[in-house]
Amino acid sequence: MTTVEHFEPYAAGPSRSSEFAKTRDATPTRRMGLRPLISLYPYIARYRGRAMLACVSLTVAAVTTLAIPVAARRMVDFGFDPDGLSAIDGYFAAMIAVVAVLACASACRYYFVATLGERVVADVRRDVFGHLLRLSPSFFDRSSSGDLTSRLTADTTQIKAAVGASASVALRNLIMLLGAIVMMTVTSPKLSAMVLLVIPAVVIPLIACGRWVRRLSRNAQDTLADATAYASELIGAIRTVQAYNGTTIATDRFGREVDEAYEASRVSTRARAVLTQIVIFIVFSSVVVILWAGSRDVAMGAMSAGRLGQFILYAVLAATSLGQLSEVWGEVSAASGAAERLFEILRLKPEIAAPSRPLNLPLAGQGSLAFEAVSFAYPGRPDVRVLDDVAFSVRSGEKVAIVGSSGAGKSTLFHLLLRFYDPSSGLVSLDGVAVHEADPEEIRSRIALVPQDPVIFAASARDNIRFGRPSATDAEVERAADLASASGFLAVLPDGLDTRLGERGVMLSGGQRQRIAIARAILRDAPLLLLDEATSALDSESEAVVQAALQGLMKGRTTLVIAHRLATVLSCDRILVMDRGKIVEQGTHEELSSAGGLYARLARLQFGTN
Repeated sequence: MTTVEHFEPYAAGPSRSSEFAKTRDATPTRRMGLRPLISLYPYIARYRGRAMLACVSLTVAAVTTLAIPVAARRMVDFGFDPDGLSAIDGYFAAMIAVVAVLACASACRYYFVATLGERVVADVRRDVFGHLLRLSPSFFDRSSSGDLTSRLTADTTQIKAAVGASASVALRNLIMLLGAIVMMTVTSPKLSAMVLLVIPAVVIPLIACGRWVRRLSRNAQDTLADATAYASELIGAIRTVQAYNGTTIATDRFGREVDEAYEASRVSTRARAVLTQIVIFIVFSSVVVILWAGSRDVAMGAMSAGRLGQFILYAVLAATSLGQLSEVWGEVSAASGAAERLFEILRLKPEIAAPSRPLNLPLAGQGSLAFEAVSFAYPGRPDVRVLDDVAFSVRSGEKVAIVGSSGAGKSTLFHLLLRFYDPSSGLVSLDGVAVHEADPEEIRSRIALVPQDPVIFAASARDNIRFGRPSATDAEVERAADLASASGFLAVLPDGLDTRLGERGVMLSGGQRQRIAIARAILRDAPLLLLDEATSALDSESEAVVQAALQGLMKGRTTLVIAHRLATVLSCDRILVMDRGKIVEQGTHEELSSAGGLYARLARLQFGTN
């Protein structure tokens, strides 16, 4: 929306209208651990070959790193002895070979892991976006578009960092840690026993603080989503914001949102920093103690200097691996929170879905429809009945207008026909088939819609028209534009039909956008046409052009017309008059004008007749 009413509440405080508000509030009490990351397994399994090569590469890199201390010990113990000088060249040559293998394995690990992360994230984004598009409109009634956008961008980026870097670093350091512990035990069982006493002191803080870090990371992601939602809405309503001199209010409010996001991120980062500080202090303090004990053994002849050096190198490798694991743990925990947010969407089931055995519509669509005792209330307002026992039918090829005051329930009839919602009671049918028993996509394929505020995508005019029928040829698109009286203004655009129209068709006037929408409906060539206030926002000249295009569009097809301007419905076969969710009158213009009811009063107001 671009109304200032939708803009002003942000000045008073942040909006929490998201579908996931309850999930956010419940998150601190959850103990999900890293389980959400398990949901990524099917995506990784699609590329098991690449994942296996990545595992092999990081294993080779870890093993070659673990071989370096052994070579160092032999050089210390034998290479500097006069009798061993002949072997020193061999030791150094072996070291160069080990380093070459390490470099090659590390490069392969980086390539395979990074590309695997990019591929997995691309698949997750595609699936989440595709699933979003299949969710029912009632979901979007309750959700924030900015929050959903944040999940598709910021959260998937967090997962990419985990899968494409942190996970491999964690696995490599885990292999290094286990390998170093084994080699330390082989080198000196006594000093290894001392090391084993330190490990619980490192692991316990990791486990104890892990949930805390995950909770703070999730909160930081949610807070950033709020700021994104606010920015997205204000950018979409920029003309209204500037018209009401609301830039200062908007900037101040966004500044507060950003500060809240920064504060949440700072707290999360501080928690991870404290965790890292504790682990590193414990680990390297233990290394100092073990070095002290080993030095005494060397002094007393119980251990060679090379063996102590080997043990210290392994201890440093183990300590470094543990330290990096503590840092990566925070990143993986943040990715776990991001995965949880994304898979919350994938777990949602559309409220409107095809039945397990949908009924097929007649092969030749006629466009006949019927409402039988239909009542309906929107899910967000279950106590407010928008339609109350509505019943009417429309024959194939008939043109029926629906008039009434705002809020009478006119547009809701279209929503039920398109099966955006199911009625609370009653039955809606198209071509003799109950809408709820058919596949929604098949139902919608029989309908062409021209809304009051047509949606123009940030694409070319050709692609916008072709959206009505993606398989249409260029010739068919051009013919639809011609029939919609759009060819004239499209021809003077810089690239004609291939001109990009800007976000929401900002380059076009209201009448031009409406004619693009009509061309889209013409291209769809559906048996049922729905016109929702298609000319209400146009000036007289533009209305005349659009009305002429609509007359051509309505030929040979069933048409339902919603209109406030009664002049646009005079040519209809029948007029339904709605008031407070009910059909209170129906007939032709002449019949209703002489009946003295609601329609007659509306006609007197618009036409000035007595």
